[in-house]
Amino acid sequence: MNALKVSGILLFAATAGFIFTTTQRMLKVHFLISRLSKPSMVNKRAEEILKHGNGVIFLETTDRMEPSSLVLCSIESAARVYPDRPVVYFMKGLQDINSEDDEKRAKGKFPSLSPFNNVHILPLRLDELFNNTPLLPWYIKANPKNERFWIHNLSDGCRMTMIWKYGGLYFDTDVISMRPITEKNFLTAEHTHTSGSSVFGLTPHHSFAWKSLNDFVQNYNGGLWGNQGPSLFTRVLSKLCVLSDFKTLDHIVCGNITFMHPQRIYPIPYEQWKKYFEVWDNMPSFNNSYALHLWNYMNSNEKKTVVIGSNTLVENLYKYYCPLVYDFLLNNKSTVI
Repeated sequence: MNALKVSGILLFAATAGFIFTTTQRMLKVHFLISRLSKPSMVNKRAEEILKHGNGVIFLETTDRMEPSSLVLCSIESAARVYPDRPVVYFMKGLQDINSEDDEKRAKGKFPSLSPFNNVHILPLRLDELFNNTPLLPWYIKANPKNERFWIHNLSDGCRMTMIWKYGGLYFDTDVISMRPITEKNFLTAEHTHTSGSSVFGLTPHHSFAWKSLNDFVQNYNGGLWGNQGPSLFTRVLSKLCVLSDFKTLDHIVCGNITFMHPQRIYPIPYEQWKKYFEVWDNMPSFNNSYALHLWNYMNSNEKKTVVIGSNTLVENLYKYYCPLVYDFLLNNKSTVI
């Protein structure tokens, strides 16, 4: 009798759990359908700003509303390097924007970015972003609690979808821009046969982006680091050509994609990321680089920061490429550090 009671309790618990999970998923689906059926001011504003396919896109896929100085430096440096292009920072935690006044108020929260007319701050609405792409069913079914690298995989999916829909340039928020990238359809090599995903650019609705979205779903492995980002780009690119060694600093043409030399974005490889926080006897010129990836993920545990007066490489990069952010740090004008 006791065994029957235990079995009954276990069966009831399993059934209740299944019903709860199913109900939650159905509610999520109904919520998404209701949102997608209504016109969105955010979506219309993004389409208007990015309609020429030449935008520079940054993403915040957590609900964080206080960007680090590195994030702000990344955006400021891009705004300076690309003065004639819209630079858009999409933030998941930002409230809905229903007017230009709302947008101005949102931008006003970041005083180091306010002077730049080409910088726009918009909410990141995942349901709208993934609509009409292979990633919407994946997003509906996803359970973030069961995903080891959820934020990173979500970010990978968002950046691919953004560039598919709007085209332009994508930058991670730990990339400092130094000079403009003129190529339109390109990936950046981390190593000879490995693509990075922290900086890339494509024209709107490019076939490579669509292939990447399909690969994202078909070969999804949320527990394998980089599988949805650098490894995905490398997989899709490898189907276009055999990735050969770089003989010079010149890029490699792979199908209709330009594959840039590692020096263009990653002159300091991830294994040596701490060099950014060291004092150099002679400051490097980085003449062969368009931008620098500072490998912030590698800094997750040590949490090294910009120290004013340290004369480290990163401090000098701030001084030159994001002077407004540096000024705010120098004068302690901002609580966003």
